[in-house]
Amino acid sequence: MRVKFGQHEAELHVPAENVVAVHRASAAPPLADPAAAVAAALEQPLGFPPLRRALTPDDHVAIVVDESIAALPRLLPPALRHLQEAGVQLDAVTLVCAPPSTGQPWLEELPDEFHDVRIEVHQPEDRKKLAYLATTRQGRRIYLNRTVVDADQTVVLTRRGYDSLLGYSGGAGTLYPALCDAATLRETHSHLSLAAPGAEPWKLKREAAEVAWLLGVPFLVQVIEGSGGAVVHVLGGPVETSTEGERLLDERWRIEVDEPADAVVATLSGDPARHGFAEFGSAWAAAARVVKPDGVIVLLSDAAPVLGVSAEMMRAHEHPGEALKHLKKEPPSDLEPGYQWASAAATAKLYLLSRLNIDVAEELFTTPLESVGQAQKLLRGRCLFLPDAHQTMAVVR
Repeated sequence: MRVKFGQHEAELHVPAENVVAVHRASAAPPLADPAAAVAAALEQPLGFPPLRRALTPDDHVAIVVDESIAALPRLLPPALRHLQEAGVQLDAVTLVCAPPSTGQPWLEELPDEFHDVRIEVHQPEDRKKLAYLATTRQGRRIYLNRTVVDADQTVVLTRRGYDSLLGYSGGAGTLYPALCDAATLRETHSHLSLAAPGAEPWKLKREAAEVAWLLGVPFLVQVIEGSGGAVVHVLGGPVETSTEGERLLDERWRIEVDEPADAVVATLSGDPARHGFAEFGSAWAAAARVVKPDGVIVLLSDAAPVLGVSAEMMRAHEHPGEALKHLKKEPPSDLEPGYQWASAAATAKLYLLSRLNIDVAEELFTTPLESVGQAQKLLRGRCLFLPDAHQTMAVVR
């Protein structure tokens, strides 16, 4: 079995009869021109007229930018040009990013013509940067990013994926809870789950859709990525089109197996610089859903992710169960990947090939590997391979 991790390939030998079969739809090919696809999504959206028709030259526009999109520097310019064609001035456009701040390195790749665009990183602790939006049907008072609330039009450029908070990440979740106040962010952490999203939306996902409706008519530009950050689908439209984005995401990244595996080999392929602590957490979670209790998960990567607060909290404990209790009691801002990692460690034995310091890897409940050859020795019984595990939703039928 050929496996790719980082920019490398390796061969792992497992008898064909021991490889757990995977059921999935045919993968869509990468788009030849993702930027043109964004322009088309704005001009010919689903269930909505061209976005420019909803704009006037005096409008202030907030573009909520999902910084996890690999092709962001190529996808943002056509959106800005569409606003210009509607007569909107660039100094009336604000790019809003959710914390934690990445430093926005992608700004350097934008054409010079867009340097007048404002940029803002949401500050959930700063009450002056928040505005009361409305009260939900369940009685929650919603305080959201002030720039977004005050904007005449909000555009959400969002990558669709999976998470442990809403089931499906992106869409309305890019607005809420991502851009709400700190107290609400801490409260929503109680909704984390390793379950697979199904036909019934999770509670927080329903609440996010309601908040989007209360905001008015935010316009979604949904990006579905393939391997290595390649764009395979772009669709535009109101929040109601979110379900179509989820369908296309599942078509590309949801897989089913008939049985849990004794050993799961999860990989992170592509540019290691894009594989941070969040991607590691997502990969562990994907494997944990389809491994037998006390089975083996081997994660192959070529990255040295920057570890946040939740990782430091995990390292203070000898057992993953204790770490989970601590994380839930005092939830840090990067709780989700810590929760995913510790939950996987509570389910299975974790083995990690990465560029992390060996001592640090051991303190994160893993047995560090020095080579792919060491992984070969762990592959006993029924084995399952999860390429690009950080993007995959794997479930047992």
